[in-house]
Amino acid sequence: MSGFFEGDDPPARARRPGLAASRRPRVLIGTAVVLVLAFFLLSVFDGIWTDRLWFESIGYPQVFSTVLTTRVLLFVVFGILMGAFVALNIGLAYRYRPLFRPASSEQASLDRYRTVILPLRRWLLIGIGVLVGIFAGASGASQWRQFLLWRHQVPFGTKDPFFHIDIGFFVFTLPWLHYLVNFGMAATFVALIASAVVHYLFGGIRLQVKRDKLSGAAQAQISALLGLFVLFKSADYWLDRFDLDTAHGSRFTGMGYTDYHAVLPSKNILTFIALICAVLFFANVFRRTWMLPTIGLGLLALSAILLGALWPGIVQQFQVRPSEADKEAPYIAKNIQATRQAYGVADAKVIPYNAKLKLSPTQLEHDPSIPSVRLLDPALESTTFDQLQQVRGYYSVPQVLDVDRYKINARERDLVIAVRELNQFGIPAAQRNWTNLHTVYTHGFGVIAAFGNQRNVNNQPDVNGGEPVWAEQDIPSQGFLSGMSPGGFQPRIYFGENSPSYSIVGKIPGGRSVELDIPEQTASGSPRTNTYAGSAGVPVGGLFNKLLYAVKFGEPNIVLSNRVNSDSRILYNRDPRERLEQVAPWLTVDGDPYPAVVNGHVDWVLDGYTTTDRYPMSQLRSLSDMTSDSLNPRTSYATLPSDQLNYMRNSVKAVVDAYTGKVTLYNWDNDPILRAWSRAFPGVVMPRTDIPPALLAHMRYPEDMFKVQRNILAQYHVTKPQPFYNGTDLWKVPEDPANKAVSQPPYRLSVRMPGTGPTPVFSLTSVYVPNNRQNLASFISVDSEASIPSGSGVNPDYGQIRILRLPGNTQIQGPSQIANTFAADAAIQQKLLPYRNNSKVLYGNLLTLPVGGGLLYVQPVYTLRETGAGSYPVLRYVLASFGRDAGYGTTLGAALNDVLGTTVFTGGPTGGSQGPGGTGGPPGASATVTSLLQQAQAKFTEAQTALKRGDLPGYAAAEAEAQRLVEQALRAAEKGGSSSAPSPSSPPSPAASGSPSASSSPKSQPVSPKASPSSSSPG
Repeated sequence: MSGFFEGDDPPARARRPGLAASRRPRVLIGTAVVLVLAFFLLSVFDGIWTDRLWFESIGYPQVFSTVLTTRVLLFVVFGILMGAFVALNIGLAYRYRPLFRPASSEQASLDRYRTVILPLRRWLLIGIGVLVGIFAGASGASQWRQFLLWRHQVPFGTKDPFFHIDIGFFVFTLPWLHYLVNFGMAATFVALIASAVVHYLFGGIRLQVKRDKLSGAAQAQISALLGLFVLFKSADYWLDRFDLDTAHGSRFTGMGYTDYHAVLPSKNILTFIALICAVLFFANVFRRTWMLPTIGLGLLALSAILLGALWPGIVQQFQVRPSEADKEAPYIAKNIQATRQAYGVADAKVIPYNAKLKLSPTQLEHDPSIPSVRLLDPALESTTFDQLQQVRGYYSVPQVLDVDRYKINARERDLVIAVRELNQFGIPAAQRNWTNLHTVYTHGFGVIAAFGNQRNVNNQPDVNGGEPVWAEQDIPSQGFLSGMSPGGFQPRIYFGENSPSYSIVGKIPGGRSVELDIPEQTASGSPRTNTYAGSAGVPVGGLFNKLLYAVKFGEPNIVLSNRVNSDSRILYNRDPRERLEQVAPWLTVDGDPYPAVVNGHVDWVLDGYTTTDRYPMSQLRSLSDMTSDSLNPRTSYATLPSDQLNYMRNSVKAVVDAYTGKVTLYNWDNDPILRAWSRAFPGVVMPRTDIPPALLAHMRYPEDMFKVQRNILAQYHVTKPQPFYNGTDLWKVPEDPANKAVSQPPYRLSVRMPGTGPTPVFSLTSVYVPNNRQNLASFISVDSEASIPSGSGVNPDYGQIRILRLPGNTQIQGPSQIANTFAADAAIQQKLLPYRNNSKVLYGNLLTLPVGGGLLYVQPVYTLRETGAGSYPVLRYVLASFGRDAGYGTTLGAALNDVLGTTVFTGGPTGGSQGPGGTGGPPGASATVTSLLQQAQAKFTEAQTALKRGDLPGYAAAEAEAQRLVEQALRAAEKGGSSSAPSPSSPPSPAASGSPSASSSPKSQPVSPKASPSSSSPG
């Protein structure tokens, strides 16, 4: 390579006038390059140094050091390897250039390029080597995950069915070997191109002559590089054999009949042909004839076409396709077995369930699932929580609330819960300055929780106009969750899903506290303030750290403001999911962290997954497709290198303290991938036995894991190859009735499955419908409680999936059909008619529960006033359906009475003390509201009659009077019927007859979903 720096220097150019002026642009360009490079290096240093400070502050410096060391090591090694290899070949091509170049037009045209290159050859060699090395080093550094897995791999203890190699080879070793081979091919290819260009420029390759187109040195170097490239290709063919176990076919992932009998033998043959071809190229270094290498290369190309494409196509067309079901059966069986194992559904129980279509009053009355049916919809109650518990405009709750379970008065109760987080967009625009946004408005405050079934702590329905029954509310926090912490409750939320990007906390000069804490005013008229006393955050008082964070956040006030002093700490990376992804960048984190009140603290509970797309014979699926639904339509997973996976384990459960920001990881499923990562990052994941019992009681089965498993079981509940191939028993997750473009989400409910104990179990539930049909195929649930009821250990039934499979000869309506039934029911729509004039009717989550040997559907109905500020959804009615009967009521008890045509649940219009779930208006409202609505209906009829005869003034007067009566009816319903009902001005319309409480009179005739809107309806 030293020859590249010697000889052929052109004579020094004489000084010319204006030469100094011509150097000015060069100086400016050089200065600009230096400034850009300095800014780039400063940004890199700033990012690395502040990351180091953050990891030290959170207590995981080993994660930062391990990742950084590994990436730097890979960058240096691979960068030097490729940069030096390419530079070496360029230097060799120049050193062994021909000393004499015969005159020709080709060489004459190349002289001008040589004249330009020769003075710069040293810098060009260094520049090309460095540039290539940077790209190669960046590529190598990006493989740090795969390198660490290969370096710290452990065996799976299970072998693949075809090569009989431990699965760990496919997951840990094979991807790393692929990268090494591909890197070798890339380095050889770049060196081949670079050396060929140098040989051409300096006469080693002459394209316009008839003979001796290549010099001896050029032929030897190019032959050696081609031989090395083909040798790497031989290794690539050999590795491709193992990829057949994870190749995505047209019907299933993994080895098929054609793969095993045609593609696999062709890969073996191509491996040896490529090896022979490489030997021929190496021999050409000495023999100096292209005949044998050309023949070998042609044979390799021809073999790749015949063996790699034509032969498998012939086998597939003439051997497999005529009897594909029989030929593929053994391979389908292996795919089924591997898929069920890889996704953790091998132990799913499929239970035949001959669902009843009729429900007796006794069965309903004594079913333990009924009293705990959740009526509050977490997706619709967000606005209600905001309006009734927001307190100030700068607080908010998530758009979709969470559901958890707490023991209150010795009973397990399902609660809809949310954290009252800071929302800086609620601050008046004039006050959104840097000081307020980053030093005053720093944290949220407390949690909000409501009983999911609208019953108070004594299990009695509250009469509150459809508003939630609070279990935790107000500022300061009041309720059962904060009260169950004898050591005190810490309500401040410094780390949450909606926390500011960064906040600077600590006392300002003078020792004053400036963080807004509780909106209530002190005796001096000012809101209460607070100073963060937790351990989180990076000390930012020194000038060096101030400069670092001013650069990081692009904010000079961090340096200039007197509020940043020796007591200051900066909090950032505050989203719980983001914190976990930083601490464990090798985990895929569940998309829905949920809050739990544990031992006086608000903790965010998260689930982490270990995944791979290299599990042999397991079905490849898109994670985002499997986890997207109407509540999370665009799920993203930043830590995944690929969206495709075929193996998934909920290996880690993690907790982020909402006040201290502390991140703790617990080993939950000690799978081989987690064991490998634990060897790479020792001490990061704690053993499962360290989980405090109070925290274990709030660990739930993760939603994304269940979504993936229900997606897999829609197809892989079939375990026999023949019906699997025929596709006669395919299921699918139904679309959401409210949004048919996306799937229905799973719901957390307390249900009692057949064959289990007498007590309902907190579960994640969903349903299936047959492929291309809308009737119900099955009901699926997974036991979601991580701890046993006593809280002294892990629940052995946690994660047990149960599928209630309906018989094929029974027609049970699916969610979309039930939604259509409710929408077509005349009585239901008649009750909702008054609200449609100035309100929007919202249908809540359509719940499905196994009850009384059948399946019960329950759906809450809300109304949302469309005019005026501060509107929020109000729960007005509950719809229910069992078998072919549908009903409604202001409470669940009333709706079930309507379904049965009985009065099992007594207690008046609201469902009473025995009714499961209170929702409706106060007693006594029915007669007043009904009278007003009848008069309104009569006025609407009078208006239409006037319009037909052309009496526009009469039409307008009647329409205005009808609207006035509807508004009066709404006020009466909300106030308990205190408004007096005026005398009807005309006879009530028969269509308007009926009471707003379906339980006030027995149902005369069940509502059939097949009935027309004019059929008899409850009322």
